[in-house]
Amino acid sequence: MSTARTSIPVLDLSTARGADGGFRPEFLDALRDATHSVGFFQIVGYGGRPGQDQELLDTVAEFFRLPLDERLALDNRTSAQFRGYTRLGTEVTRGRADAREQIDYGPERAPLEQVPADQPYLRLQGPNQWPAGFPALEKAAMEWAELMSAVGAELLSAISASLGLPEDHFAEPFAGTPAWMGKLVHYVGTGVVPEAGQQGVGLHADYGFVTLLLQDGVGGLEVQPYGQEEWIDVPPTPGALVVNLGEMLEVATDGYLMATIHRVIAPAAGVDRYSVPFFWSPRLDAVIDKVELPADLAAQARGVSDDPDNPMLSSYGENVLKGWLRAHPQTARLHYPDLVG
Repeated sequence: MSTARTSIPVLDLSTARGADGGFRPEFLDALRDATHSVGFFQIVGYGGRPGQDQELLDTVAEFFRLPLDERLALDNRTSAQFRGYTRLGTEVTRGRADAREQIDYGPERAPLEQVPADQPYLRLQGPNQWPAGFPALEKAAMEWAELMSAVGAELLSAISASLGLPEDHFAEPFAGTPAWMGKLVHYVGTGVVPEAGQQGVGLHADYGFVTLLLQDGVGGLEVQPYGQEEWIDVPPTPGALVVNLGEMLEVATDGYLMATIHRVIAPAAGVDRYSVPFFWSPRLDAVIDKVELPADLAAQARGVSDDPDNPMLSSYGENVLKGWLRAHPQTARLHYPDLVG
């Protein structure tokens, strides 16, 4: 990149399509610039009930004020799907503890009765864990997941169109049982998890296709676009979602689209931060082939990131299981001892 980017774009999803139902060229141009040059942007006009975003954040905050024993009743160490409650300081990014606690959840499905030995990632299908005495959390989280699934699908259609592909180019890998993921996250102030230092969550890229992040007003998210040393702050914007791309799209486009590295700086001492990331992701058995880009875009493809500590895989299930095993070592040793040694 010849010029460092210092901010991320804001796009209005309600203006994406014209009267004929097709995507507006000017929206696709702005989207293509955001996804290729930065890998992050914000969207407004994405729908939902008035106040739904703040209601969700308030409900999440209320859950994390429950006594610890009520949260531990959902301990993710009991889940082969890595679902449920992750205690403070036990999720690891780049070998270091994060200063956060969270609930992970996904589609509510029965575990598969038989899983082939060469497809251990199929064990990631299964049930969620929710607090029995606080049904508002499940209701709010699953309503949000339904909305975000629709937003994620629309954005993926727009991304496809911006690359000169049919809108439904990536539809098949999502057909039937998309393995989306959601997190309800509480970041704690610096010092609460001493080993974390200022690491809310360490620098990383996301596993799937499209990430949609609802963040509160505290801030702390920073991104580092391809080819630049400078980090960009992503300021909380009322009524907006932060969007970034995952490793599946980087693999599919040979690096024309990038899974941009990002991190969260822990809040100041005594300050709490809440966020709800949602990962619009395909079936666990989906294998993503490289797309044939128009010649002018293909000439700008940068290749897939070469990181020996984080190989990018075309199999979504393999890619996401790789990440879970690394991030949750205690749960991994309990449920996947053959894969972690």
